[in-house]
Amino acid sequence: MAGLNARIGKAAATGLVAGVVGGFALVAGEVLAAKARRYAKPTMGLALRTSMGKISAPTVRLVLLGDSGAIGVGVEWLSETVGGQLARLLAEGTADTGERHVLLSSVGVAGSRSSDLATQVARALLGDRPDVAVVLIGAHDATSMRSPEESASQLGQAVRRLRDAGVRVVVGTCPDLGAMRAIAPPLRQIAGLMGRRMAKAQARAVLAAGGVVVDLAEETGAVFRADAGTLCYDGFHPSADGYRVWAHALYPAVAKAAMSGV
Repeated sequence: MAGLNARIGKAAATGLVAGVVGGFALVAGEVLAAKARRYAKPTMGLALRTSMGKISAPTVRLVLLGDSGAIGVGVEWLSETVGGQLARLLAEGTADTGERHVLLSSVGVAGSRSSDLATQVARALLGDRPDVAVVLIGAHDATSMRSPEESASQLGQAVRRLRDAGVRVVVGTCPDLGAMRAIAPPLRQIAGLMGRRMAKAQARAVLAAGGVVVDLAEETGAVFRADAGTLCYDGFHPSADGYRVWAHALYPAVAKAAMSGV
C-alpha cells in the first residue's frame, strides 16, 4: 500500500509540474503573439488642438495628458477621440452647466507610461494655463509589469504639479485590460488583474494629490466586454464608440471641474 501511495503521489506531482510548465508555456506564447500583433498607430493628421462652441460663451481650456487614449489612437478624426467628444459635450452643455467655448489641446504621447508624465506636465503648463486637465494613463504601465505603487506615485506627482499650478485634474484610471481582444485567455485574465491593481493604486495616489478619479474599468468595462465594436481593428485601442463611452464616463467629473474654482 505504501508503494502504491508513493506512486500515486509521484504521478500527481509529475502531473502538477507538467501542468504548471504547460501553463507557463501557453502564457509565454500568448505574450509573444500579443507583441507581434499589428496595432493601430497615431494618425499623422490628428492634431488635438482646436476650439468648439460659441466664442461668446465662457471659455474653458481643456488639456489631455497620457498615453494613446489621450490622443485618440484607433480613430481618424478629432471629433471621434475622447478629447474631441468631451469638448463637444462641454461646448453643448446642459441646463445646469450652460454652454462653453472649449479650447482643446493634448500633450499625450502614444505608448507613454506614468514616468513620462513629468515631461507632459511641463508642456501642458507652457503658455496659457489650462483650466482642466484630463489624464489617461496606466495601460502600458500594467502590461509592462511596472510596480503599481511606483507608477501611481509618478502619477500622483504629476497631479500635484498641475494642482499647484491651479489646474483642476480628472484622472481616468487604467481601463479594463480584461476586455482587450488583442490578448487571448488566459493572458487576458492576467492582464485584467494587473490593470485592476494598477487602477486601485492610481486612485489612492490621485486622491491624495487633490485630483478627481474616474474608474474607467468600473464605469465602462462591462460595455467593452460585451461589445466588440467599442474596440478598433487591433482589438486593443478604443474605436470611436469606445472613446464615446469613455467620454460619457468622464464628462460629469470634467463638467464639474470646468464649473468650479480651484
